Amino acid sequence: MGETAADDVSKLSFEDALAELDQIVRGLEGGALKLDAAIQAFERGVKLRRHCEAKLAEVEARVEALVQQPDGSLGTRALEG
Repeated sequence: MGETAADDVSKLSFEDALAELDQIVRGLEGGALKLDAAIQAFERGVKLRRHCEAKLAEVEARVEALVQQPDGSLGTRALEG
């Protein structure tokens, strides 16, 4: 069996997914894609955006877990946004 598009996206690094998403956005904004290709690109873009959001959430959780307290101990705290 071949890989599905979702499996393919899940293997991408954050940077690669973001770069591909940027290319898709530029292609859609350019308006040169036929309707079917534009829909497929949009669907791929949605998967890439979700993947990037999940990667960012993972990193945020790791950073929260690695915050050093004033006394030198490690603790957690919410990131300020």
